[in-house]
Amino acid sequence: MSVANKSVDTIRILSAEAIQKANSGHPGICMGAAPIGYELFANFLNFSYKNPNWDNRDRFILSAGHGSMLLYSLLHLFGFNVTKEDLMNFRQVGSKTPGHPEYGKTEGVETSTGPLGQGIGNAVGFAVAESHLSAIFNRPDFPVVDHFTYVLCGDGCLEEGLSYEACSFAGTQKLGKLILLYDKNDITIEGGIKQTFSEDTATRFAAQGWQVIRVNDANNLGTLKAAINRAKSDLTRPSIIICQTVIGYGSPLADTADVHGAPMGEDNLAKTKEFFNWTEEPFCVPEDVKQHCSDIAEDKLQAERDWNRMFIKYEREYPELAEKYRKFMNGMEPDFNEMPELFRFDKAEATRVSGGKILNKISELMPNLMSGSADLAPSTKTELKGKGYFTPDNREGRNIHFGIREHAMAAICNGIQLHGGLRIVCSTFFSFSDYMKGGIRMSALMNIPVIYVMTHDSIGVGEDGPTHQPVEQLIALRSIPNLKVFRPCDGKETAAAYISAFTQDSPTVLVLSRQNLPQNEGSDIKALTGGYILEDCAGSPDVLLISCGSEIELCVEAKKKLADDGIKARIVSMPSMEEFEKQTEEYKEFVLPSAVKARVCVEAASHFAWYKYSGDCGEVIAMQTFGISGPANEVFEHFGFTADTVTEKAKASIEKAKRR
Repeated sequence: MSVANKSVDTIRILSAEAIQKANSGHPGICMGAAPIGYELFANFLNFSYKNPNWDNRDRFILSAGHGSMLLYSLLHLFGFNVTKEDLMNFRQVGSKTPGHPEYGKTEGVETSTGPLGQGIGNAVGFAVAESHLSAIFNRPDFPVVDHFTYVLCGDGCLEEGLSYEACSFAGTQKLGKLILLYDKNDITIEGGIKQTFSEDTATRFAAQGWQVIRVNDANNLGTLKAAINRAKSDLTRPSIIICQTVIGYGSPLADTADVHGAPMGEDNLAKTKEFFNWTEEPFCVPEDVKQHCSDIAEDKLQAERDWNRMFIKYEREYPELAEKYRKFMNGMEPDFNEMPELFRFDKAEATRVSGGKILNKISELMPNLMSGSADLAPSTKTELKGKGYFTPDNREGRNIHFGIREHAMAAICNGIQLHGGLRIVCSTFFSFSDYMKGGIRMSALMNIPVIYVMTHDSIGVGEDGPTHQPVEQLIALRSIPNLKVFRPCDGKETAAAYISAFTQDSPTVLVLSRQNLPQNEGSDIKALTGGYILEDCAGSPDVLLISCGSEIELCVEAKKKLADDGIKARIVSMPSMEEFEKQTEEYKEFVLPSAVKARVCVEAASHFAWYKYSGDCGEVIAMQTFGISGPANEVFEHFGFTADTVTEKAKASIEKAKRR
């Protein structure tokens, strides 16, 4: 047996042993796809185990994230900081080898995967970033940005609609440095896929503009190698290599669903070791395999050394480009002190319009900024004016036509952000954030600063009716850890939201209005706190009016009405509950004094988020149902979003507080 094939078997056994020890995991893909993983790491991936974040490394994404032990075994064999002990602690609390790959937890893991299809979308994003950056920085004889993105998926990933969206986009964009290796074992948790996935995958991908390559036996390393070389030779289109594998190869449970998502058991593990003539102690790597993989890993360090030498020459030939490259890769942030005009607004306008102006001003100071939309840029106002569109003929374009592919858009943007060197904004209507939720959640889980612009923020959408009027979306996104949601009331708060988004390493959702909103005298940079006093009264207030977005206008009018009746009101603008909750207890008490029990919370969306601030004497004016179709002002009035309603509820809350 060759040492290469023995290395493949080592990957299989290490994976099976770790899963058995954890009594949890997915051995099937690890054993069936081990040859694919080995061939990539041994003969194709450019990486530096000493510098896993080297800029020009090839990227490998395990979209079928349940096969994490396959990746951990590969990282262990090829010198990354994944030890024998780490393998033995697979799926244990605090280990570097969690059940699915997690970005930032394990050296060599490019993105968090597990929800099927997300990794394919991420890989498309990596390929977009590589293509865009190479167009900006590469010069003859200086391929500063020149690497491939490889992604391994299974049947399940391709059943997800997200994969169709992402792969259709990749084919249209002719992303030739994207190679998808399809572990086709024809088994999912419920058994064979004949009843669920009978389509001609090859024809599907060919129709989407992909090069299609078949490997009828993935255990044949020579055939695999030839297929990957063929994929790399065609840079005019992405490639899929359909690899026929056997799930759980070598085990008594091979080619059955029983080996997909559960340990195979000690007896079956022993029989598997007999099949491979395996005599090593548990978690031990044969010396010849250890040396073989170590030699390969050492040889691969040369690619980084060559790149470093090339970059020194690049600096001499193109010093300004080299400096620009460093700024891109180090993470550019705009100097907002140079942009006082961000807070200058002289007339009422929709916050989507304000946001578009702000984003374009920022883009002038951030050449590494890209912006895309799911076919709605004219409505969301997120086009970077004069910056062109990213296409096969214009890779330097900074705007992206994602098409009507919201779910893929979010996953692709995660990949663009993870690649390094770029910042990404994407947009759609807020009601369609439901289509994107999986990708938004992954942004938050990885804590990466993708910026989501969601316009048409409430029942104020009006005539389009309840299908386009978001009601429950705010509470859904506010419930996601690490995600900031900003719903500004005017242009100045929108500017503050953008400042927060560009200066903090977490994802942000900007929820912006379709309809015009007045500019408030009291709004300013204090919106960065998430909640602040927009308008106050003399002395202690009788009632607190707490709101955000377009409903602030109702509170302003209600405050005047209450003053006519001798009632003192304080208006608190709460554009971001998440940011407000980060403030000190002293600050929160200053803004929302506990002694003031009378409170009214107003938002034309779900009521659930507001009870924390309304207290036991407060009133909440919010949506309890879906919206209706009609002119926006009539829809607001129909559901009681008027200054008169706020005034009445304020008085009712004051009376309730008196009785307590």
